[in-house]
Amino acid sequence: MAPPPEIAIPSTSTSTAGASKPYTLYNITLRLPLRSYVVQKRYSDFSNLHSTLREAVGTPPPEPLPGKHWLKSTVNSPELTQQRQTGLEKYLKAIAESPDRRWRDTSAWRAFLNLPSSSTTNSAVSAGGMVGSNTAVGAADPHTWLDIHREVKGCLHEARQCLSRRDGASDSGNNSAAAEAGAAAKKSLIKAGTLISSLGDGLRKMQESGRLGDGELRRRRDLVANARMERDGMEKLANSTPSPAAGRGGANADTKAAKSDRADLLRGGKPGGRVLGAPLPETDKTRELDNEGVLMLQRQELEEQDLSINQLAAIIARQKDMGVQIGEEVDRQTKMLEMMDEDVDRVSGKVKVGNARLKKF
Repeated sequence: MAPPPEIAIPSTSTSTAGASKPYTLYNITLRLPLRSYVVQKRYSDFSNLHSTLREAVGTPPPEPLPGKHWLKSTVNSPELTQQRQTGLEKYLKAIAESPDRRWRDTSAWRAFLNLPSSSTTNSAVSAGGMVGSNTAVGAADPHTWLDIHREVKGCLHEARQCLSRRDGASDSGNNSAAAEAGAAAKKSLIKAGTLISSLGDGLRKMQESGRLGDGELRRRRDLVANARMERDGMEKLANSTPSPAAGRGGANADTKAAKSDRADLLRGGKPGGRVLGAPLPETDKTRELDNEGVLMLQRQELEEQDLSINQLAAIIARQKDMGVQIGEEVDRQTKMLEMMDEDVDRVSGKVKVGNARLKKF
């Protein structure tokens, strides 16, 4: 019997799709033994689920559904959104973790969370991967993006272990086990490639929406680039045919450098070891990259420096324009003060003449 999924609602979002006014979507994160994904639901979807479960089972679920507020809207009330988000998460967890399976054995529960049916669970789990649309939606959320990245790391770790088992089985002459481990490694790498693409798309959407700062976006781009490089390296290794061990009557086709690269890759490192000279000392950022990765990193840093220079030049140009405008304004104020001084002198002369005539009078 499969363990219940881990359910959480870490965030919410606002949408207007198919409605005349905006409404709140609750991002439900589900973690299964071999995959994770995100489902977005409205409060009305929860209400329909609650009614369906109560009718199907004959009794309401163990946790009551948070009540609807008729005077406030979650779109305009962050406090109400937080309260309902907490209540809905508690509602789902109570059903998922209850010893009574009647509610989660219904088709309405599985359809609500996009869970595979009992007849397709094994095939879905063995295929792995996420639902494409849900993955794309979840990757646009900063918190869910990190969950998907952890899933990528898990896929790469699984592929690394499968490749190690494949090489061990090949060395021992167990060709069937080697082929099975190699197929499992390729499945994990395919899943990782799909997730990495979703992470890249999610970063672009977050950049367009302004949900993350520039520094955090750069950090996450580096994570995606490193994961993609590691995945590409293991894919090349997975597509290569393992050579039989030397001394068993076959020639060993692997060179020492290739063996070292493969060992480094299976340990989680990067192929192509090197020793950088004094002008380019090795750092924590470059130690896990191969030569091509270092070149890409250098190009990326140069592009970022060029962008920073362009931004600095734009700032300096704006400051120059402000300085010129301030100088022109100072000149205008100076001329106005000079004209005022002249008027004061002229009025003072007229006052003196008037006083003199007054005295004569």
